Amino acid sequence: MATTPASLMASGPSATLLYNDWYPALRSETLRGRQLSTVMLMGIPMVLGRRGDGRIFAMRDSCPHRGIPLSCGWFDGQSVTCKYHGWAFEPVSGQCREIPSLTPLDILDPTRIYATAFPCEERDGYAWVYVPEPGSGKLRAGESALPPVPEVPKFGTRYRSAHLTADLPCNVDHGIIGLMDPAHGPFVHQSWWWRKKASIHEKEKRFEPIPQGFRMATHAPSGNSAPYKLLGVYGEPITTAIDFVLPNRRYETIRCGDKWFASLTTVTPTVTNACRIDVCGAWNVFHRVPFVTAIAKFFGNMFVRQDQETMIQQAQGLKYDPTLMLIDDADRPAKWYFALKQARLEAQRTGEPMRHPIDGPVTLHWRS
Repeated sequence: MATTPASLMASGPSATLLYNDWYPALRSETLRGRQLSTVMLMGIPMVLGRRGDGRIFAMRDSCPHRGIPLSCGWFDGQSVTCKYHGWAFEPVSGQCREIPSLTPLDILDPTRIYATAFPCEERDGYAWVYVPEPGSGKLRAGESALPPVPEVPKFGTRYRSAHLTADLPCNVDHGIIGLMDPAHGPFVHQSWWWRKKASIHEKEKRFEPIPQGFRMATHAPSGNSAPYKLLGVYGEPITTAIDFVLPNRRYETIRCGDKWFASLTTVTPTVTNACRIDVCGAWNVFHRVPFVTAIAKFFGNMFVRQDQETMIQQAQGLKYDPTLMLIDDADRPAKWYFALKQARLEAQRTGEPMRHPIDGPVTLHWRS
């Protein structure tokens, strides 16, 4: 029985974080007017808002002068002003615009001072923030090439969408391997509309390496889930593909003729021992069914809450730092995650190209 080294699978609260990438901070619809919103992301307190021109921004919620949270101050649509001494900052660049206490006798140039600002972009209803590695220096939008901002795959201009979120009381590693776990469905998600324990049968899926991750290759989905059965009304073959991409993304695409459903699920570290799961789905199926978005969100919320409840219960056991293991094919995706994460960290340390730990396609077998 294969196991994973303790150095890669910490049962306690700590998890090594992956920087130099995009993470969803919060729903962008909350950023309106002159309202500032705060969030913890990767253990960093952040303040976000929307400028008068519509562009969103993210800053470290700390004035570089004396450390008071900038969110305690004021935002006029153009500048964020510190409550303590009135220092004003342009929020996208972080550049200081004004220090009221300076006199004509002072030689300090305020524009040479910067609060920490992070590249921030809006996609699929989220404010995505690029978080550089600590100590790498100031990184502002436009200064260097950044990877593309993640988004839900789409196969047409007309579609509906919905968002789900839940907080998880565990480190990001446990959240992610729970996200990709193929064997928990019949137990955690038992329900008349999804699966029953009695529906367990052997699965055989082909996986292949992709940049920064792996793919469950396009295949006909299992027939033991009601949502897939519903697509049968279109009379076309149904296929699905699932990708996992570092640092935290699971893409799923379901096709049925010209009908499609796609989702992007992320597990984002907020603080040391907690993370947040966000799901954004887009689809063009059942577009004539009344209240289809409300119905999808209702059942989707039930699904996510089942995962959340299980993670809350798991956290009770993890408090005592038990010895853990990963076994055989059902846990192979989790093993790949840890190997990919280690490979990326090594590449960042050495400056060499990342060496992918999966050397070719492989077929896995498990029962679920």
